[in-house]
Amino acid sequence: MEYKPHNYQQHCIDRVVDDDAVGLFLRPGLGKTSITLTAINELKRHRFRICKALVVAPKKVADGTWSKEAAKWDHLKHLRISKVLGTQTQRIKALNTPADVYIINRENIPWLVDYYKQAWPFDMVVLDESTSFKNSQSKRFKAMKMVRRFCKKIVLLTGTPSSRGLEDLWAQVFLLDGGQRLGKTLTQYRAMYFDPDKRNATQIWSYKPKEDAEKDVLAAISDICIAMKAEDYLELPDCIDHEIPVVLDETVQREYNRFERDLLLSLDEGTLTAMTAGVLTNKLLQFCSGACYDADKNVVHIHDCKIDAYLELLERIDGEPCITFYGFQHDKDRIWAALQRPEFKKKRVRVYSDTKDEDAWNNGEIDILLVHPSSCAYGLNLQAGGRHIIWFTPNWSFELNDQGKCRLWRQGSPYDKIYNHFLIVQGCVDEDVMAAIQERQSTHETVMNVLKARIKKIKEGK
Repeated sequence: MEYKPHNYQQHCIDRVVDDDAVGLFLRPGLGKTSITLTAINELKRHRFRICKALVVAPKKVADGTWSKEAAKWDHLKHLRISKVLGTQTQRIKALNTPADVYIINRENIPWLVDYYKQAWPFDMVVLDESTSFKNSQSKRFKAMKMVRRFCKKIVLLTGTPSSRGLEDLWAQVFLLDGGQRLGKTLTQYRAMYFDPDKRNATQIWSYKPKEDAEKDVLAAISDICIAMKAEDYLELPDCIDHEIPVVLDETVQREYNRFERDLLLSLDEGTLTAMTAGVLTNKLLQFCSGACYDADKNVVHIHDCKIDAYLELLERIDGEPCITFYGFQHDKDRIWAALQRPEFKKKRVRVYSDTKDEDAWNNGEIDILLVHPSSCAYGLNLQAGGRHIIWFTPNWSFELNDQGKCRLWRQGSPYDKIYNHFLIVQGCVDEDVMAAIQERQSTHETVMNVLKARIKKIKEGK
């Protein structure tokens, strides 16, 4: 296929070619992969300015998206791509295979840096979904920091650079400029743009941005980062969020209220930690979905209220293909079992595992694709296969919700509308998650605040 870049795409290509470091903060659907491959092709084949490019990406994206995108366009078909995946033996073999672009999953970056040590061979590095490097204490960030000086060019790609707040930006921008714009350390960055928030006498637990901090941070990095929204540059279909209320049976609602009360009153809001908050909300979300894991990891069935609402929604969309995002393994198992009922027997159901399922979906060979949001939220082009997304279990993460929606809501969709359905149990934690999604708040901060509010409410109602 002939590649005819949009004006904004050509601008991004030129920036990658001309600048030693650049962050492309482009929303899903704007063509980050084709932009970057085109720039790599120009730099290597026409300007002779790089020898080897390394792409670091989420595993599913590393395995399928980049090679598939290169094969799609006429001007990129000659690029030799080597996937550094699999066992150590397979990875070493891939590294010793002559290629233009080497692709590795982000989990193996520490291994790769240790393998080459001071003989780092990649003069261009692309960090796809660079938010994977937002934690300055992570092994992958520290590994990239060690070899940054060997890279002539570095490119960051992400659609949600600060999904949990401005603090996410420091580590990513540091890999671009070594701390020139936002400070040499996270401590310096916080001192410039944040004030202490929650703390005790000796320790600061969290920080809040100073007034105008967002404007000042974005101004500081505007020369090295490009931010674009798909809706500003492309003709996108309408995206309609559709909340489907799920009402628990009276008996089940009483059980939920008692379950929530016992869980929340087992600790005080003053001693609540992120770990216990995560455990508690997971249990409450599982209850809303209809089953829970017990202490021995066995699945305890509670109700079918949400399953029934899900099956009714499938009937309402009148047989159209849909992607179903589930939250827990028992969600997937119970959905699968429910779809074995006679009225759904003819449905072609598949659990997403790899790029073969992506191709089958886009080719119209799947009616219901069951997916965990973290396994396909990045980089996959699923827009050709359908226009319905169903969230069986709502997810606290704004980033996963946003990226999941953009698997269908993107350039190239043959539909004029995309439907994003949420099954929300009324009067329960599902509603809190939905409110957090709409407010786009920090995941952990929201979870903590919600639970503290519920504990306080329960105590006041005693």
